[in-house]
Amino acid sequence: MPAYLVANIRVRDAAGFEEYRARVPAVIAAHGGRYLVRGGALEVVEGAPALARVVILEFPDMAALKGFYASPEYAPLLRLRLETAESEVVLVEGHAPG
Repeated sequence: MPAYLVANIRVRDAAGFEEYRARVPAVIAAHGGRYLVRGGALEVVEGAPALARVVILEFPDMAALKGFYASPEYAPLLRLRLETAESEVVLVEGHAPG
């Protein structure tokens, strides 16, 4: 069953965050992940969510997603993101049709 990482990111240091953006796709792909949403335009149609830059990643399953997030390859990039942006990140189990 697929699993998703959903992040809401507010960039504080654009130059530092650009380094993160340039380096993280290879690590995501190495763990079987792919981008579904990468900071596109937002249009709020209900409520007043405090969304900034939304990112949604899809992985084959929760084990692959957790493997990515806890990997030694991602650790320095996670530190870089935490230094350059404020984020809310959730891991969400997907839905198996049927």
